[in-house]
Amino acid sequence: MMAKKSLQLGRAVEWPHTPEEAQLDRVPNPQKGTDYLVRFTVPEFTSLCPVTGQPDFAHLMIDYAPGPWLLESKSLKLYIASFRNHGAFHEDCTVMIGKRIASEIKPKWLRIGGYWYPRGGIPIDVFWQTGRVPKGLWVPEQGVAPYRGRG
Repeated sequence: MMAKKSLQLGRAVEWPHTPEEAQLDRVPNPQKGTDYLVRFTVPEFTSLCPVTGQPDFAHLMIDYAPGPWLLESKSLKLYIASFRNHGAFHEDCTVMIGKRIASEIKPKWLRIGGYWYPRGGIPIDVFWQTGRVPKGLWVPEQGVAPYRGRG
């Protein structure tokens, strides 16, 4: 039998060094019979280019309709921070985060938008979702403007 992991909430924990070692925590959803949307905004996401080792920056928007679980925000902060020394392309980082969260909390629906700042003069936006939006769920626009530079 697997030992139950304890929540990181309310206690000091070490920063994870890699996304793989980071722990994502979940807590019971007290409104599990109600369809509603939760949004996490990550305006200062950083990772490393796997080729050059230079930093990459993104604005992430994570929206999900909870099922039986909610994503605990401190664990999300620690998970997101674990990418600071992780080398991966924009597409891999964005989809990896979405899949990991979906796997851990089993939401009714989840989407992630990765709005990456330009690298080599080209901004890259990456979008991933788990399936169809639950009927009747209000899903506001993510509200991140496309990159315009000085134009």
